[in-house]
Amino acid sequence: MIYLDYQATTPVAPEVAKTMQPWIEEKYANPHSPSRWGNEAEAAIEVARKQVEKALGAKGGSLAFTGSATEAINWALKGTVEKAPKGRNRIITVATEHAAVLDTCEWLAGRGVDLTVLPVLLDGCLDLDLFERELDERVLLVAVMMVNNEIGVRHPVSAISDMVHKAGALMMSDAVQAFGRVDVCKGPDLIAISAHKIHGPKGIGALWMRKGSEPAPLIHGGGQEQGLRSGTLSPMLCVGFGAAARLADERCTLDYDHVQKLWNAAVHALGPGWIVNGSVGHRYKGNLNIRREGVDAARLIADLRDVAFSLGSACASGSGRPSHVLRALGLDYRAARSSIRLGFGRYTTQQELVDACRRIAAHAVAQEKLDA
Repeated sequence: MIYLDYQATTPVAPEVAKTMQPWIEEKYANPHSPSRWGNEAEAAIEVARKQVEKALGAKGGSLAFTGSATEAINWALKGTVEKAPKGRNRIITVATEHAAVLDTCEWLAGRGVDLTVLPVLLDGCLDLDLFERELDERVLLVAVMMVNNEIGVRHPVSAISDMVHKAGALMMSDAVQAFGRVDVCKGPDLIAISAHKIHGPKGIGALWMRKGSEPAPLIHGGGQEQGLRSGTLSPMLCVGFGAAARLADERCTLDYDHVQKLWNAAVHALGPGWIVNGSVGHRYKGNLNIRREGVDAARLIADLRDVAFSLGSACASGSGRPSHVLRALGLDYRAARSSIRLGFGRYTTQQELVDACRRIAAHAVAQEKLDA
């Protein structure tokens, strides 16, 4: 199989798997136990926490492990609303955000929060003038992602954070697709990240919180994570996240340069007739979302069973509905259903990517001839 679905998940790095192994087999103590073995597990978790914090590069706050980035996002949004000062009851977000943000915001709107969902330009970028006009003294929180999971578009989150702070509001950013791939933007008060997007294990994410911006707890129980997030932590998952973060930090430039070369090779191998969805200039190029008129993307995936690629977000692709991100770019139903997402990274070789792209292009042309 040729794996081109890096936005959905990444292969676990061999170094990460090796680091996790002892914590799967013999080091099974509860890290919150006062025993010597529990203390050892707790110490390993704290080392992992520091590794993730270093790779993230955010200063002046703390990081709490969660069960996923989705949990971290829910916690950031709901917990901030729970602690909202009087008079601030408005959230601003963007139409191309991940469902974890949009669905949580809609849930909050159903409970009285004033929600504004801003459109994007045709290239997927946010109109900053429009955004600035929307900021007022009622805004509590702004949620804008760093790198879009479906089209790879990068928002200027640092500049947006400055505008948000001038309005006296808080900034939350989904950095799941940015962390470990590009420099994480400075400025947000709350940042959600995930391990399995950086060659770590599934089942663990984290929320970084600027001091003074910590949301109210979402999960209650033992208060294991700084009194803010309850639940027994898994040393295995935490250690895996830490190892993946350390490796990503060490390899960031190398991985980034590799991805740039892969993008150029993929575009060349696909040949003419394809249109890139989203900005090319403001983009993480490990995400190549493209469309071709007349192509049935679902059929293309079915025809190429040994190449793993997708229609868009893995979280929503089973619904049968066209991507909300592509619709936000102004694409109609037909154009959205003619789009595919190719995701590649550290362990993708140029030869396998070129081979896959040539086969995708050949099958697309065959579809056109068959349907003509």
